[in-house]
Amino acid sequence: MENIDIFLDGVFSNKVLAVAFVSWATAQILKVIINFIVNGKFSLERLIGDGGMPSAHSATVTAVALSTGCECGFDSPLFAVAAIFAFIVMHDAKGVRYETGKQAKVLNEMMELFKNMGDAKLSNEQKLKEFVGHSPLQVFAGFILGSVITAILYSM
Repeated sequence: MENIDIFLDGVFSNKVLAVAFVSWATAQILKVIINFIVNGKFSLERLIGDGGMPSAHSATVTAVALSTGCECGFDSPLFAVAAIFAFIVMHDAKGVRYETGKQAKVLNEMMELFKNMGDAKLSNEQKLKEFVGHSPLQVFAGFILGSVITAILYSM
């Protein structure tokens, strides 16, 4: 039981982890709000889903990298690893994952067209997920959000 207490104390006192979680949660909440403003409807899926404005991936990895720099020094190998990790995640979110979402949208439209041409049944489970990546603006907004949250939490 003592080992679990030590583990939990370590997790809950880890500032890098806390800043990352706050950045992720803030981005996810903002996605729901922005989606409501833009589309006029409340979508709980935006709270846990991928894609959308701002990028929670970018906010989270930016917060991890910057808070690692604050904790370990910006000249440390740990900051270097976190910064490279953040760059790769953000690049992937706006590249491969963004293109995957665009392809899913086209394929879903094609499947709908095929469905309308005949009696083919297409369930919602068969539709491809379209919100999987981010535009460059969404990634940049996530970067700014993660940076601001890190600055605020480290100034407290």
